[in-house]
Formats: sequence, C-alpha cells, structure tokens
Amino acid sequence: MARSSLGTQWRLASRAMATKELLAEQLDPSSTVLMTVECQQGVVGADSALPELAKEARESGALYNVARLVAGAHEAGVQVLHAVAERRPDGRGANRNARLFRAAERLPVQQYSGSRAVRIAEPIEVADEDIVVRRLHGLSPVAGTDVDPLLRNLGCRTLIVTGVSANVAIPNAVFDAVNLGYTAVVAADAIAGVPADYTPAMIRNTLALVATVATTDDILGCLKVARRVTRA
Repeated sequence: MARSSLGTQWRLASRAMATKELLAEQLDPSSTVLMTVECQQGVVGADSALPELAKEARESGALYNVARLVAGAHEAGVQVLHAVAERRPDGRGANRNARLFRAAERLPVQQYSGSRAVRIAEPIEVADEDIVVRRLHGLSPVAGTDVDPLLRNLGCRTLIVTGVSANVAIPNAVFDAVNLGYTAVVAADAIAGVPADYTPAMIRNTLALVATVATTDDILGCLKVARRVTRA
C-alpha cells in the first residue's frame, strides 16, 4: 500500500485514541501491568522465523516503542510481564488444529524452549523483577496460561498490551483480558502486524471497541505524572 494511503489509515485510527484524562484514570502504577507479547528473538529479532513481521515491527517503530514502554514501566514501578510462545523439540502439547500451527512446524527457525529464539529481543531490557510467562500451546498469551492468576495476585486492574502480532496474538490478548474483567489499554504504536495497513484497521474497527487506545508518548506521560505524584 502507498505510504500516503497508510498515513490516512493511521489518521482514521487516531480518532479512536483515548483522552489523556481517561488514560490517567486507568493507569495507576499500583494496579497496572505492562505486557509484551511475543517480543522474542525468533519472532521480531534479526533471525526471525517471520521476517516480514520482524521487519514491520522494527521499521514501524513498534519494537522501539515497546522498549520505551518497558523502560518507563520499570522507572514508574509498574510490573512488566513478558509473554513468550515456544514449543518443545518433540512438539508435545502443541496445537495442530489450525493452518497456522502446521505452517509454524515447517519454519526454518523454531521457537524451542531454552533456545535463543525465545529470549526477549533487543532493544527491550528485562529487569530482575519482570515476570516471563511461557506457553506451549494456543494462540493467546492469556487464555490457558498463568497470566490471569498472576495478574490477580499482583492486584492488576489495567493491562497495557504491546507487541505482536496485530493479526492474531494481540487481539486474542485484548479480548481475553476484557472477558476476564481487566481494563485493556492498547499501545497503538507499540504493536505490529502484516501487512502494514492491517494494524491501524484492526485498531479502528476492532480493538477500539473494547480497549482504551493510546500512543506510547501518552502512556509514558501518564506514568511520569503518576510517579511524580507518588513521590511527592
């Protein structure tokens, strides 16, 4: 798609952005968790199994914005959770009931447990207090994983969703979070999918109906204000 047409898509998507007042109400650091979705070497890194997605995540600035949000969360005392998709070399426990899973089995880079492919990708920095949740099955980083009980034990009310892909895992995460009673905040410029014009269309037509949509700058601004108030 022509760049001008993509720019139009983003302008339309921006109409769904939350007001700063609403965002500030939702982003209390004590009850907010930032989740990165599949921001791992084998997905968005230089040796990705999905080079088109990795290229879009980097060239769009989404991966850089994820790193900015993680750094801001660390500074503000917001819990960070990294959701990683992986599989055993023998495939035990993995799904085979969809075309996507069967295609993934044939990719040249496999997301094997313990391999470099399932490490969090640069430039995202993982702190000691971060929680990494690994799943061997399914499409969602939330459903059927440890994420929900962990969030409840952390006192989470608002979940900030970042990462990839806007095609599958991100909408799954948002829907599951909302169904479980959390307020979902989508960092619109910190998620990516393919083709490039799909992400703003997904935000405008789907995610904006169920989640609060905001920019990385607006989220970081709210966290900085909350940090100053807390320390005052």
